[in-house]
Amino acid sequence: MKKRYLIISVFLLSFFNVHAQKKPNIIFILTDDLGYGDLGVFAQNQRKNSGDRSKPYQLSPNLDKMAARGAMFTNQYANAPVCAPSRASFLTGVNQGNEGVRDNQFDKQLENNHTLATVLKAAGYNTIAIGKWGLQGVDGNGPDWPAHPLKRGFDSYYGYMRHGDGHEHYPFEGLYSGKKQVWSDYKEVSAGLRKCYTTDLWTASAKKWITTHEQSKDADQPFFMYLAYDCPHAVIELPTQPYPKGGGLKGGLQWLGEQGHMINTASGTIDSYRYPEYANATYDNDKNPATAEVPWPDTYKRYATATRRIDDAVGDIMQLLTDLKIDDNTLVVFTSDNGPSVESYLPASYVVNHPTFFGSYGPFDGIKRDCWEGGLRMPTLAVWPKHILAGKTIATPSMLSNWMATFADAAHIQPPERTDGVSLMPDLTGKGKQQESLVYVEYYESGKTPNFKEFEASRRDRKRGQMQTIRMGDLVGVRYQIKSADDDFEIYNVTKDPKEADNLALKPGFEKIQEQMKAKVLQVRHADKEAPRPYDGAAIPPAIVSGKTMPGLNWKFYKGDYPWVISEQNLKADNKGVCKNITGNEAGNKAGMVCYEGYIKIPADGNYTFGLKVVGKAYLRLHEATLIDEDFGYTSNTELNQSVNLKAGLHPIKLYYLISANAAPQIQFHWGKTGGDKINTTAEIFHLE
Repeated sequence: MKKRYLIISVFLLSFFNVHAQKKPNIIFILTDDLGYGDLGVFAQNQRKNSGDRSKPYQLSPNLDKMAARGAMFTNQYANAPVCAPSRASFLTGVNQGNEGVRDNQFDKQLENNHTLATVLKAAGYNTIAIGKWGLQGVDGNGPDWPAHPLKRGFDSYYGYMRHGDGHEHYPFEGLYSGKKQVWSDYKEVSAGLRKCYTTDLWTASAKKWITTHEQSKDADQPFFMYLAYDCPHAVIELPTQPYPKGGGLKGGLQWLGEQGHMINTASGTIDSYRYPEYANATYDNDKNPATAEVPWPDTYKRYATATRRIDDAVGDIMQLLTDLKIDDNTLVVFTSDNGPSVESYLPASYVVNHPTFFGSYGPFDGIKRDCWEGGLRMPTLAVWPKHILAGKTIATPSMLSNWMATFADAAHIQPPERTDGVSLMPDLTGKGKQQESLVYVEYYESGKTPNFKEFEASRRDRKRGQMQTIRMGDLVGVRYQIKSADDDFEIYNVTKDPKEADNLALKPGFEKIQEQMKAKVLQVRHADKEAPRPYDGAAIPPAIVSGKTMPGLNWKFYKGDYPWVISEQNLKADNKGVCKNITGNEAGNKAGMVCYEGYIKIPADGNYTFGLKVVGKAYLRLHEATLIDEDFGYTSNTELNQSVNLKAGLHPIKLYYLISANAAPQIQFHWGKTGGDKINTTAEIFHLE
């Protein structure tokens, strides 16, 4: 009897271990211009419970339920305070200092490199993007767009390709800004979308795709869905009718597939429906309880309806996962691309959409296009039953670009070394040690900050220009109107002082952190000629090294047949040592990756050129910045060079070399003063003893 119990126990243990290792479906829901404070759990419930009738509030019952079922991130940042660069950094997993789409480069093509879709596709996922794209490239149309989602790793696409199309939420009617195009893969399909409100359209499309996938022969294949809403951004249009009752497989939004009646809310009157709790809402506009309350301006009824519609959509999708019995194995993330906006694009007769009405920026100052916390802090939620504890709050600082490494971790595949992010799985699941995330933002905008009385006086009507934000622990450094790399940061403890009211840089004792921030923002980025910065030519400071240095480099070898130059995150080296020359022979005729790490001794301030040529693939970092990328799309045995200004001293490098079992390792690495002799040995490279 004991033997039978032992056999059964071993079988069950084996079954549960296999079940636990199953790759989860992943749904990433991204909204447009939704503020940190727009959700109940982040700020609106507090306004409601305060009893202060001068503070109107919104409701988000489904997203509040999502927070109760999973994790709530209180310190996650967008990579940029505007949509295109923020979304590009999310999709590529790199920060704005290394990303190819920066500033206001709307419709610029997403570079042909690793994306979340290519990485998860390599892990066996079926990939689909729905909704707003805006990263296709300005030239071409349909299949000619150089960075169509189908050319960046997605198997399917349905949505708005062009950035400007996302300003209108009725593509067929084009109520406020003209007719728009909706693309199904490479086919334009807007002619059949009469009365289709885009929040409803994208939701119905997502539900149809998930249902079809789960009822097909590919149901065992995990999927990744990037669901990018274009609301509450731009013109604040209203749905045609109430959200359909129920939700999930049989209720809620449904795809009908009929020309002119594509979804089950494509009827009635367009731009007409306001949620009952908002339609007749009033508030104490003069903060005097003795006077009669006044109705909400229609602009805010519209805004609250647009956000509530998204809330209903998320609830509908979550119910579908339950109905299909895949909720326990689906990781769902909800967030926004940047802070709230004043850009309502409504007729002149409407009140401008000021985020002050609902306090959409939460406890912070700043809105969209600002590098203050209100422009960058995102209302992020994550649910994954049985993996993420219910009601969890994650306060670790992180960025949208961390989701590349996180999803790769969940999919049991190593992310590319190119990613600047770290996996958030330890924070999400409580297993393992959470690595520190780099929080860094750079952005240019020619306008001014809003003149809101709710913001600190120094924040109002202030010219933006070149901006930067960097976070170190609880301290955030912010610079506006940057003229040079020597400009001081304003420094705030955003844990104790979320409104960034007390500038610590004006007080004694913060001189060292000031210099650390100035150095760090030069060490984590590389210049981009299409997004010039006043600090592009500044010489990068050396590392502060403690300990004895010795000639040569440390090396680690990771055995495996890898599809790309991998990140070392969460990996244990199969072998390691110290070498005097970079050869690749440390692999010992085995497939895998060698990581060389050391410090280059720069003898004098100046411009230095680095060159790299390999048979195979490689990736070179200087400090934390990309220096040479010979991974995705690299032509083997081709030399690439990069020049950079450096200050005298020790500068850390990491050289990753991917070795194939079918080719002998060949690697040529040199560096030297630009225009001078090349140094082809490691004579001036050191490691810590």
